[in-house]
This record gives sequence, structure tokens and C-alpha cells, in this order.
Amino acid sequence: MAEMMMNGETPNILFWVGCAGSFDQRAQKITKAFAAILNKLQIKYAILGKEEACTGDPARRAGNEFLFQMMAYNNIQVLNGYNVKKIVTACPHCFNTLKNEYPELGGNYEVLHHTTFLQQLINEGKIKLKESGSFKGKRITYHDSCYLGRANNIYEAPRQVLELLDAELVEMKRCRTNGLCCGAGGAQMFKEEEAGTHRINTERADEALSLQPDVIASACPFCNTMITDGVKSREKDHEVKVLDIAELIIAEME
Repeated sequence: MAEMMMNGETPNILFWVGCAGSFDQRAQKITKAFAAILNKLQIKYAILGKEEACTGDPARRAGNEFLFQMMAYNNIQVLNGYNVKKIVTACPHCFNTLKNEYPELGGNYEVLHHTTFLQQLINEGKIKLKESGSFKGKRITYHDSCYLGRANNIYEAPRQVLELLDAELVEMKRCRTNGLCCGAGGAQMFKEEEAGTHRINTERADEALSLQPDVIASACPFCNTMITDGVKSREKDHEVKVLDIAELIIAEME
């Protein structure tokens, strides 16, 4: 972003990468997949790079409101300094915080999750997929992220994007408004589990695996990690792939 501003250029969108997309090796592949789509379509975008900090979502969920507000104010100052209007992110946690929680602190932007953005590009006829793609006829089940689904009512966009793959979409028993959390929301990613009889991510993975899918599709780096771990614990990781929607699309783009 800094380089673009120095050259007097304005990007159409700011791609908010997020902590997972920056630092987690698995989630970096999702970041690269989405960036590859943007590059292929020649969409002018920028990232904040080292100026991007955590949105503060885990801090607020864990109860540290002071830390959240500090982080949010810093981010808002950077974003407003660059006069950012439109943000796209591949992380539902970042999406929810930027869209719903930053406005009360002075950060007002048009914020889109990457599945909604991809759906718009498909509707505009900009994304074209190969005729006989590698997912044609394969069984795909989609896991609803809590922050995308129940928190922001986004159910159709990811499914419409997946429909383009010409695969067989199969739904889990608990889906859409009745979806089951993968276990990593609310800062759970960063702490040990409380006592219980079994792990929530294993339960969710079992629900997906019972459908005998070829691919479990997700739209959140946390969900991706949790379900991948669940699939591994059942020793099914050689048969079933856990992929982000951006990864599925870039693999099939002309």
C-alpha cells in the first residue's frame, strides 16, 4: 500500500491478509491462492504488509477489551491514513471484526469476505473455469464457518462458488443456521481445551467423513486447521482433502 501511494496509485481493493494468512504455513497457501486469482484477473489490489496488525478479535473474545481497542485504533489510523474504502479478507474472524466492530471506533469500510467477492466476480462473468475440471463429479461437502454463517448470514455465496466446479455438493446434517462450530472460534485456537469427553473438531470431521466426500471445503483458516486435524486423527488425510474455496477455484481457472 505504501509503495502504491508513493507512486500516486490507488488500489481497487485492500486485501486484508490476517494473522493466520500471514504466519500459518497452511493458511499461507490460501493467501497465495486468493492473490493468484486477483493477479490472474488483473484486479488492482494492495496489502498493508508490515503495517497490518491483528484486528484484535482474539483479544476481545478472550475478554481483553483494552488490548482490542488499542489494536483496533492503530489499524483504523493506518486504514484511514490511506483512505481505504473497500477491504476483502479470506478470514471470517477478520471480516466480522472489521465489518461489525470497527465502525463504532471510527473505521467505516466496505468489507467483503473472499467468498462473496468471488461470487460477485463469477456473476460478472470474470471467472471462467476449465471445461472438464478435476473436481467434476467429485463429492464436496462445505463446512459453514460460524463467523460467516450465523454471525453474518452468509450461506449462499460459498455454495454458489462451489456449484461452479460441477461437483456433487453434499450437505452435512448440521449445516447453515444449524452448523456446528469447528472449535476454534472465540480465541479457542490459543488455549487448551476444557475437560470434556471428546474434541469438537473430531466430531465435526466425523460428520463430514460420514458423507464419504472427496473434498471438505472451508472458507476460514481456523476451520481449515481444525477440520484437517480431525481428518488426520481418523487417518483419512490421504483420501480426503480439506481445501479453501479460493484453492478450489484457482486450481480450475482457465
